[in-house]
Amino acid sequence: MHTADILTAVLGTDPRQRIRLRQTSIAMLMMGASAVGVNYMVWRGVTPLREGLWWTVLTLGAFAGFYAVIRSGFNRRFADPSLTIPQMVTALLSSAWAYALVGPARGAVFPTAIVVLMFGMYSLQPRTVRRVAWFAIALFGATMSTMALREPAVYPPRIEALHFFVLSAMLLAVALLAGQLSRLRERLRAQKTALAQALERIQDLATRDELTGLINRRYMQEVMQLEHQRCMRSGHPFCIAMIHLDRFRQINEAHGRAAGDEVLRAFAREARGVIRVSDVLSRWGGNEFLLLMTDTRGWLAKPGVERLRERIAGLPTGVGGMPLPVTFSAGLVEHRAGEPIADTLARAEHAVQAAKAQGRNRVVLM
Repeated sequence: MHTADILTAVLGTDPRQRIRLRQTSIAMLMMGASAVGVNYMVWRGVTPLREGLWWTVLTLGAFAGFYAVIRSGFNRRFADPSLTIPQMVTALLSSAWAYALVGPARGAVFPTAIVVLMFGMYSLQPRTVRRVAWFAIALFGATMSTMALREPAVYPPRIEALHFFVLSAMLLAVALLAGQLSRLRERLRAQKTALAQALERIQDLATRDELTGLINRRYMQEVMQLEHQRCMRSGHPFCIAMIHLDRFRQINEAHGRAAGDEVLRAFAREARGVIRVSDVLSRWGGNEFLLLMTDTRGWLAKPGVERLRERIAGLPTGVGGMPLPVTFSAGLVEHRAGEPIADTLARAEHAVQAAKAQGRNRVVLM
């Protein structure tokens, strides 16, 4: 069996679950190392056999249970699918119990308690880490006091007081570090969000016309090339409609640039509600727009462009309360198989000039 197959069998395939199972496996290895230490003290005759076995079975059994719950997917039912706090509390209880069992070797328990607290630094809120730290301090304080009263020869009160002071200082330091780490995570998260927004903005600037919100000329050229390649592979036809807003210069001269901008925005807004979802509309430049209609023939595309023309002609666009009629002339062409896009565009331009020559506010199919 390959290593990848073994990892899949142990950790599964879900990325988030794999991370949780890795964390739990690390915790199991850490407690397994502690079990080696406890059983070594059993072998040396320091720790009673019965108590050492009970500690080993319950500790390793608890973490095997955590692993089984996560591996089965049952953990998804909980607010914290990683079961971080239950694992930390179990590990601390087990460490405090080990402290009471191993006598002269009890100093080896301290690193385990610190690692347990650090285990939650990367996923828990600072407040929660502080609460766990205070729980650990209270737990070990009670354990040390109890053992100092029960076995003062093995657990001298003065030594236990020193142990308690050192352990408390280390646990509180870890809790403070957790707060700093949390603030760093929040700062990185905010920076990541800001970067994503900046990249999205750059993408919009690169592909969108800022005034109308339609895709710009450069991006439309890429879309047409892709459609041209698809047409060559599949044989499916497509059409291009070149649209010029009629007498747009007069609108700007008579009513100002702001009125012209509003006309452009109104056209784009209304057009989006008329064209098919599969069609692509772009601002080609100035008062020119380009409509790409996929999977259609010219005679089938023309009624759709006519509906758009009628919709635009009925717009209630106005300036200062005065109506401002808006119409457009369109040249519609069907792309010919193997024809360069530049030639198709030239035919569309010729068709729109023919529409203007015939009196404007019309669609000419060539």
